[in-house]
Amino acid sequence: MSQNTSSAVMQQRSEPHDSLDDFPTQPWATRALCEHVLTGCNLTGKTVWEPACNRGHMSDPLGEYFSAVWASDVHDYGLDGAFRHDFLMPYTPRMLNIPGWGVDWIISNPPFRLAEQFIAQGRGMAGEGVAMIVRTSFLEGVGRYEKLFSKNPPSIVAQFSERVPMVKGRLTATGSTATSYCWLVWQKGVAGTKLVWIPPCRKKLERPEDYAAYREVAA
Repeated sequence: MSQNTSSAVMQQRSEPHDSLDDFPTQPWATRALCEHVLTGCNLTGKTVWEPACNRGHMSDPLGEYFSAVWASDVHDYGLDGAFRHDFLMPYTPRMLNIPGWGVDWIISNPPFRLAEQFIAQGRGMAGEGVAMIVRTSFLEGVGRYEKLFSKNPPSIVAQFSERVPMVKGRLTATGSTATSYCWLVWQKGVAGTKLVWIPPCRKKLERPEDYAAYREVAA
């Protein structure tokens, strides 16, 4: 019997309760956020915290746009300069050596089962805004609507027009996926929700060194 790889089935991916949900983000997808979504936010001179940094696939490209990047994760993936820290636990900014006891932006690819908590935690800490990349199916669900979207809708829903392949445990230069992703952005002082599409930009924003830097083999 052949495997059913339809989008509806593939988006039912589930992880064990204690899973690290290790699905590294394509660096070009983070650049797409900065170049096609956070336009007008003047990121130069701003600071950002990536609290689920994994091996640095997102924090590294964020450093191309922000003046300072802090990276942390609940698990030690061996990333130089990253702090081991559970983002959902009480914290003191001194743990991350963040000057001024705060950051302008919190941007991450949160574990899917903890995304709502990451969003709530980030909104209470970031000075200017929060951006989370999530499966588009995250927008569905009565419970999530009642607990999150009806009370604190995002300022921007930015849907990728092309797929962002995320493979468990590694970064891939050639992998494919049946799962669609979008960026959700909450900006302080911005009312209402704007829907935007991220244009095809992988070829423009992808770089060979994105993969070579981590010595990972393309799928």
